[in-house]
Amino acid sequence: MTEPLPRSEPGHATEFPAMLEDDIDDLYDSAPCGYLSTLLDGTIAKVNSTLLGWLGYTRDDLVGRKRFSDLLTMGGKLYHETHFAPILQMQGEVNGIALDLTRTDGTRLPVLVTSAVKTGGDGQPLLIRTTVFDARERRAYEQELLLARREAEADRERLRGLVAGLQHSLLPDTLPEPPHMRTGAYYRMASADRIGGDFYDLFPLAGDAWGFFLGDVCGKGLAAAATTSATRHTLRTAVAYDPDPAAALAHLNDVLYQDHRSRTHRHCTVVLGVLHPAADGCAVTIAGGGHPAPMLLRAGGTVEPQATTGGTLIGGLRAPRIVSRTFTLAPGDTLILYSDGLLEARSGAERYGEAALRSFLTALAPTTAPTAITALTTLLGTLDRIDDDVALMALSLDGAARHAQ
Repeated sequence: MTEPLPRSEPGHATEFPAMLEDDIDDLYDSAPCGYLSTLLDGTIAKVNSTLLGWLGYTRDDLVGRKRFSDLLTMGGKLYHETHFAPILQMQGEVNGIALDLTRTDGTRLPVLVTSAVKTGGDGQPLLIRTTVFDARERRAYEQELLLARREAEADRERLRGLVAGLQHSLLPDTLPEPPHMRTGAYYRMASADRIGGDFYDLFPLAGDAWGFFLGDVCGKGLAAAATTSATRHTLRTAVAYDPDPAAALAHLNDVLYQDHRSRTHRHCTVVLGVLHPAADGCAVTIAGGGHPAPMLLRAGGTVEPQATTGGTLIGGLRAPRIVSRTFTLAPGDTLILYSDGLLEARSGAERYGEAALRSFLTALAPTTAPTAITALTTLLGTLDRIDDDVALMALSLDGAARHAQ
């Protein structure tokens, strides 16, 4: 059996139930939120002083004279008629809807509105009870967040522009076309926010010779970009001084290895080549350091990987192993160089890989450099995930070309 509450002296804590009972009406009227009750057609039947004070109305202004929707802005009225009221009718309640109420001075009051239908004993709706919360501080906070987000997006776009500009500066504006040849190139950044380390170039040498290279500096960011720039200019200078690709790569290794103890040290993989016009096309000598094999698409429709197997990374060892090979680029042939971002891209759960690339190029051969680059660019768009930058470069010899008589 429950014992009765002990009697207490005035001011004792046990007299608070009586105090609450005396303040029920005041609690409704002076609550820290707005209350109002409306008839089913929206006509205001009861409203507390808090809401009246927020809006600047008297009770006589609203009770029996206005509907709840009359307090809303024009946009709020439209939302009330098309969403708020229908949902309330179907579900019996609507929670936490953001609206703007209009004050008597014409200014807006941001609020959060919750409404519920009160029913009688027979289950029939009698009236609508609505609670209104002042959302001015919340709206101001949301506006601050929105402004901060816009500023962050603008900063990010500026960063992307700087990254794209810096990345562009590491590559040739356009590839030149040696006599009787067609060329093509493409670069895809894996991230618009970070500078990649892939690079390529094609440039004239003394006489009728041409130099070309494509490589990949390890890592991303400014350190990789600095190494990429140094690598590109070092290779161009070295092969102009000594047109032996292996000697040029050895010189590059000496330059990069100097900083091997530095935290910013970078190494790279690269294929460097020199082509010389010949009676039957072009004699091509390439040297490689740890880079994927270029693919030679013959005019007859076959694909021949030109591997420099055994070549080690450039810049990682004091004395790297550099492997060279020589072949002929005949009329109608196309040579394709690429970075490992293509091979490491995902097709489903599997890496794309060299076998898939060779099969793709076999179906493409014979072709020309621009057509091959377009096809490979389209291929990249079909792969499920590309986590690393991809550089592509193609050189093709015209089918009827004869460079030497």
